This record gives sequence, C-alpha cells and structure tokens, in this order.
Amino acid sequence: MWDNGAGEVLAAFGDTFGDGWAPPGANGGDWRSQVLLRSNDRDLADGMAFSSAATDRAGHAKELIPSRKVDGDEITVIPTAGVSVGTRQYMGYMSVRHWGQPGQWDTNYAGIAYSDDNGQNWTATTPGTPRWDNPTGANHFQMAAMVRRDGYVHLFATPNGRSGAAYLARVPERQILDKAAYQYWTGSQWQQGQDALAAPVVNAPVAELSVQFNAYTGKWLMTYLQGSDVVLRSAAAPTGPWSAPALIASSADYPGLYGGFMHPWSQGQDLYLTLSEWTPYNVYLIRITLTRDAAITNANLVRDPSFERQTTGTVATPWACHGNCGIDNGTWSFTADRNAFARYNRGWHDLYQTVSVAPNTRYVLTGWLRTSGNNDNGFFGVRDPGGPPFSETNFRAVGQWTRHQVAFDSGPRTSVEVFAGIWTDNGDMWLQFDDVSLVRG
Repeated sequence: MWDNGAGEVLAAFGDTFGDGWAPPGANGGDWRSQVLLRSNDRDLADGMAFSSAATDRAGHAKELIPSRKVDGDEITVIPTAGVSVGTRQYMGYMSVRHWGQPGQWDTNYAGIAYSDDNGQNWTATTPGTPRWDNPTGANHFQMAAMVRRDGYVHLFATPNGRSGAAYLARVPERQILDKAAYQYWTGSQWQQGQDALAAPVVNAPVAELSVQFNAYTGKWLMTYLQGSDVVLRSAAAPTGPWSAPALIASSADYPGLYGGFMHPWSQGQDLYLTLSEWTPYNVYLIRITLTRDAAITNANLVRDPSFERQTTGTVATPWACHGNCGIDNGTWSFTADRNAFARYNRGWHDLYQTVSVAPNTRYVLTGWLRTSGNNDNGFFGVRDPGGPPFSETNFRAVGQWTRHQVAFDSGPRTSVEVFAGIWTDNGDMWLQFDDVSLVRG
C-alpha cells in the first residue's frame, strides 16, 4: 500500500482469482497476476473500505502487468512495493519463473513500473531502466519496499524467496527510473555503481518487507516475515542499526501467514497493517499499538485467540465449554484453519476463557461470530468468573461472519470470563466463534 499524493491509498494485490476459487490457497479461474484497489478511508478502526479499482470492465479488477503464466518461464508477476512522486505512481514488481517449496521461488528479474493515471494503466520497465536481473539467483534486489523521504526514494530489498537478508539503495526521487542514479549502502557509505556493492542492513531471514517513517515514534519502522512470524523493528535512520525484532503475529495463531504490510496513513500510536493467510487466501487488517520508543504495547490478553493451538476436535485449555462445544478444523473459519463452535437442540451452550485484567481499567472485547438461521438468543461478552455477565451484547441469526464488540470497565475485578454462547431452544442450533481479542480500551 502507498499514498498516491492525492488523498488516496493504492493497494496492489498479487495473484487474484475469481470464478471457481475454493480454499485452500491459489486456484480457480479468472487468474490475474496483480490487481489494484483504491481507498480514501481514514477511519481504520472498523476496517478498510475501498472506493474504486483499476478495471477493464464494470465491476472487474484488471491485471495491471501481463504475465506469461508458464511455469519455468514466467509463472506470474507480483507487485512488491509502491510510491508516488508528484502525480506519477511507481510500483516495484518481480517476475517469478517458478514457485518451489514453501518460502522458495525463482525470479527472472525485478523492475519498476509507472502509471500517470492513478494506477489505471501501467508501463513496465525494460532492461535499460531500473531492472535488477537475476540469472544466477543471487541478486539482492528482487522484492522491495519503497519509502520517499528527504528528497530520495529509499529502496529496501531482499533476494527471491524468504531466506535472504535485507539490503538498501536510494535514488533522488525525480530519477527513480534512472538505474545509474541509484546509490547502494555498503555498510559504511552510499556508493553509486553495481547493486552488488550493497551490504545487509538486517540479517537473514527477511521476507516481504514493509518500511515507513512513523511520525508518532519519530523512527523508521520495518515489518517483515521472519521465518513463519511477522515482526517489527525500528531505527533512527534507514541504514540502521535496527532494533531487535518484536513479534507482531505468530504462525501458531495465524497459520500460513505472510505479507505484513503497513498502512501508510497509520502514523499515530495505532499502527495498522495487512496480514495474508494461505488457507482462506485472503488479506486481513490488523492493529498494534506503539509506545514512543516503537515498542509494541496493548497486547491481546486472550490466549489462543483464533483456536489454532487446539490440537483435537475437543475444546482444551485455555478455552473451556459449558454444554456441547468443539473445534472445527477445515475451511469454515473466519481466518486460517480452525474455529470453535457450540451446537445442540436445547439449553445453554457456550465457550469461555478466564482472562486476567487490571482493576478499574477500560477494555474492549471483539470477536467474530456466525450462527444457524434459527438462532434467536445468543450472547457475547464478559462475566465474573463462575458468575453472571456484567457486560454483553445480544444477537440473533448471524448469516455471515460478523464482528461483535463489547466495551467495559473492569471495576474492582482482577479477572473476567470472556464468553460466547446461545440458548438452543428453537431446534438444532449452532454458533461458530473465531478471532477473539481483549485489549485496553
């Protein structure tokens, strides 16, 4: 995602499918190697809305840069970065020759395309312009993140795959299409010449970089995939030194996660970024909260919040169950692979977890729910452990996964029970429950 300089954020997505798609992963018809959507939504607390797309017909997002879609030649062309200079949009991309084992792929080259009509049409670069060829698989600049600051566009990059280090180049912002104008950070100085001059600014493994200068912290922030987790680092300068990595999201809670890209407008204490997951093959917006020193605070107090750490179909610690409950392991969940459920034809059934809280503190509880069509009396909220609810929301039939929220003050309590349940007195009824969060409000 990047700011287009005219009041919109442009979001470029990779391989995208339409007709016939079914989880898990990439498959189906209407394959486009990339698509682009636009957003002017500045209130991200309730999600990110898109207002338009680069289209080739009404209601259909088009492929921006053609790809051959031939394995071993060019299987796809994936966008990796974007930046605007004046009214021109620039997008970094990689030409993928072959997808290998998870986390491994071969690229032909990486380039920069440009658009003068807000992303509707793109001109891809040729070997005479910024194009980093990769015939031996050793080039450092195959996947990029671009940041415009202090008169330069800073180009952070990694080799193809997910096991390389991060490297850095910069170019005067008006010369972004002149490869000879690029300077590479050698570890001690900026130097023009070949990209092989670049030394790592962050050691391996680094993948799918996102970098921005953050106004709230006054620091450069970097998010990336480290092994199977998304992490955050910070630095006073783009050249580093970069802080130790702090965990944003674990693959234990978000299986198959990748692509943690920061929203360019989240410049305050709340940092929003996207997170992709393989099984649902979709992109989600997540939020972390930063201190002035760029440390992550306001962590989710719910353990196993997406039920992905459950190993059987029976509800296990830290979750518990009243009545008839279980764990689904398939493709029904809101995200990833698993969700919890309660189901029966009479009485009260719920899922719950005891969570420690600070007294006299405001909290916000959120969770994603859906139910059978005959549900007429469900509840989501918090209660005293083993006691009655003191803050909850009531819901009836919920056809699609829907986010529910409850705000409360803990009062004198040092722990609460988070719960979701239904009265099943209207025939066979069920509730599905996923992605629960309890944070200071």
